[in-house]
Amino acid sequence: MKSKTKKLVLSALFMALTCVATMSIRIPTPGTGGYIHLGDAFTILAGILFGPVWGFLIAGLGSSLADFLGGYFLYVPITFLIKGLIALFSAFAFRKFSSSSKKYYLPLAFGGMADIILVAGGYFLFEFFLYGKGAAASIPANLIQGISGLLLSQILYPVLAAVPDVKHLITANNHML
Repeated sequence: MKSKTKKLVLSALFMALTCVATMSIRIPTPGTGGYIHLGDAFTILAGILFGPVWGFLIAGLGSSLADFLGGYFLYVPITFLIKGLIALFSAFAFRKFSSSSKKYYLPLAFGGMADIILVAGGYFLFEFFLYGKGAAASIPANLIQGISGLLLSQILYPVLAAVPDVKHLITANNHML
């Protein structure tokens, strides 16, 4: 039971970190009123640290909570889906391409690629129905956001993996298939 409680607490903490990282630094983007933020690194890492299901929920809820608290109510459902899918794909990529926690660059890169594609493509499709062709204005900013998420996750992963409880999560979640 102690292990389940730790996972629940770490999940809630990571969800809050995802929300705070999304809300703390906002660089406005043209066209749609969106913003570039650092939260994507945490969506990638949520899948890797907590596995596909928990990662989906942590990334989706943490990111959509940031939209809700920031007044982007219309984006809450699509953000939940897109950010959850990023964590899901990141988890599967990490399981498939990681032979040990020391070889994490390539699996994280695949998670980052999922981020770049899903954020730029997913938000474009959603915003196209809202803004028409003007939605294309957000694509460059979303690409920058995805790339920054990939780079930041590469920096944060070894730091987080050095924490004993997080290391245990990584090992447990990536040996379950």
